[in-house]
Amino acid sequence: MTSPTTDKALLALFDHRMRATADPDEPAARVEHIDGIVRQIGAHPTDWHGIVYADIDATTADAAIQAQIAHFRTLGADFEWKHYSHDEPADLPARLQAAGFEADEPETLFVAEITQLSGAGLTETLPEGITLRPVTTEADADLVAEAANAAFGSGGDRARARVLARLAADPETVWTWLAMAGDRPVSAARMLIHPGTAFASLWGGGTAPEWRGRGIYRALVARRMQVAAELGCEYLQVDATDMSRPILERLGFRALSVTTPYEYRF
Repeated sequence: MTSPTTDKALLALFDHRMRATADPDEPAARVEHIDGIVRQIGAHPTDWHGIVYADIDATTADAAIQAQIAHFRTLGADFEWKHYSHDEPADLPARLQAAGFEADEPETLFVAEITQLSGAGLTETLPEGITLRPVTTEADADLVAEAANAAFGSGGDRARARVLARLAADPETVWTWLAMAGDRPVSAARMLIHPGTAFASLWGGGTAPEWRGRGIYRALVARRMQVAAELGCEYLQVDATDMSRPILERLGFRALSVTTPYEYRF
C-alpha cells in the first residue's frame, strides 16, 4: 500500500480537479469560467445553480459577488455560493451575508483515497429486513422521491427529476441505489463519476427516522465505494453532516474542510 497523500495536498487536488476545472455534474447543465469565477448553470430555472469556485481576494471579492447577483438576476434563478472554510478571502462569509446571501447548514468535506481503504471498509453489512437495489427505471424514480421525503421531509420532486434526467442521459449506468424495507424505500443514495478527475462523489443517503442507526448509510457508502473502485476511481468525496462523520472516518475518509451553502433568493 502506498503512503497516504497529505491532507494539504489532497485538499489542493480536490480544489483543482473538482472546483477550479469543474465539469457539469447534472445532465444538460453547463459550467462557465469568467473572471476567476466557476459557476454551474442548470438547464431550467428550478435546477441547481451556483458558484463552485472563486479565485478572488479582498480587493476583488465584493465586485465578484455583485457581478454574480446581477448575472443570476438576468436568468431569473436563485443560486448558491458553495463556500469552503479554507477559501479566500477569510471574511468572504461576512461579505456574502452583507450582500443578501443566507447561510444554510454547514457540512464537512470528506475525501478518501481508495487505495488506502481497508477491505473491511468495502464490505456491506445490511440490517435484517433491508435490501439494496439499483435504480434503473422511471418507476424507481418515484421510490427515490418517496425515500427523500421520508428522510428529509421534502425534496422528493427534485430527487425524482434528477433521477429521470440521469436515466435519460445515461440509461446503461447505475448511479443511484435504494435501500428497501420490503416494498418500502427507506433510503436512497447516488454517486457521480467525474471523468478526467479520478474522483467520484457520493450524495444522499438520508434514512427514514425509524431506520436510522442500523447501518443502512454505511452499507450504501460501501456499495458506492465498490463501484467507484471497479470503475478505476482513485478518490471519493462526500459532504456530510456530523451524524455521518463517525461512519465515514471509520471507513477511511478524512475531514479536509467545512462547506457552507450561501443561498441568494430573488
